[in-house]
Amino acid sequence: MFSTKKIIEIKDLSKVYPDGFHALKSVNLDIHKGEIFALLGPNGAGKTTLINMICGIVNIHQGKIKIDDHDVINDFRITRKMVGLVPQELTSETFETVLGTVSFSRGLFGKKKNDQYITKILKSLSLWDKRDSSILKLSGGMKRRVLIAKALAHEPKIIFLDEPTAGVDVELRQDMWEVVKQLRSDGVTIILTTHYIEEAQQIADRIGIIDHGELILVKEKENLMRELGKKHIKIILEEPLNEVPEELKSFGLAMDENNSSIVFSYDSSDKNGISSLLQTMSICGIRFSDIETKESSLEEIFVDLVKRKSD
Repeated sequence: MFSTKKIIEIKDLSKVYPDGFHALKSVNLDIHKGEIFALLGPNGAGKTTLINMICGIVNIHQGKIKIDDHDVINDFRITRKMVGLVPQELTSETFETVLGTVSFSRGLFGKKKNDQYITKILKSLSLWDKRDSSILKLSGGMKRRVLIAKALAHEPKIIFLDEPTAGVDVELRQDMWEVVKQLRSDGVTIILTTHYIEEAQQIADRIGIIDHGELILVKEKENLMRELGKKHIKIILEEPLNEVPEELKSFGLAMDENNSSIVFSYDSSDKNGISSLLQTMSICGIRFSDIETKESSLEEIFVDLVKRKSD
């Protein structure tokens, strides 16, 4: 379990570009030490802008950001050393070797040479065998691993992963998430954005959803799934129905194209819905042969929330 200590504090953060575009609108967010925080949102929602402002890459228009009680503007030299950023774009020194560019990144932050630590990073990311290879010759997935190694080179307290598994095959993705879990066990705080929402569901402690520059929700993952998730029950009928009886219409049932099963969707917090439905079906003389259950995924909850906000 992550700490309750705040390592990042964001207060009333806004960003307006010269053309009048509001990239962020009064964002308030606390990140706890040692947690894995997943920031989800559609393309252009403000995820990358928020990360870049925390890292000091994009100027703050309004509001304040503190990292471990240090202001990111007034104490820039201190806060910049605390964070490592894995950007979305695959930009790197293409003619450098893997070992050379990772070692150089460590030196940029004034860290003393530590061959043992650099070796550990490269091995954990399966880059050791590629240490003398030119980055130019690496695959997209391997280049992304190099970006992660560079971000870790100066031993930051916080790692930002902006779409870290984009363009990476399944096996490499799994390896990366093992590295993320190890970092968390070492006390590193991890903030990630990802299009693979099922991965966020598996790995994150808390979820934040941002849309059109507004942070519309922040919850612990388990609470989010319980409070906003829906359960779906598919009831296989013994005999097809021509139509839903009047007595059952209040349950909002859906029928399949063969009229041989009905689907009942209800909030996870609703304990009485299914029993009431089955009782009403019994009164109507509707018999069934089987029941199948399914719960909402984080992706379904995310899509529903964004859609509701747009409406």
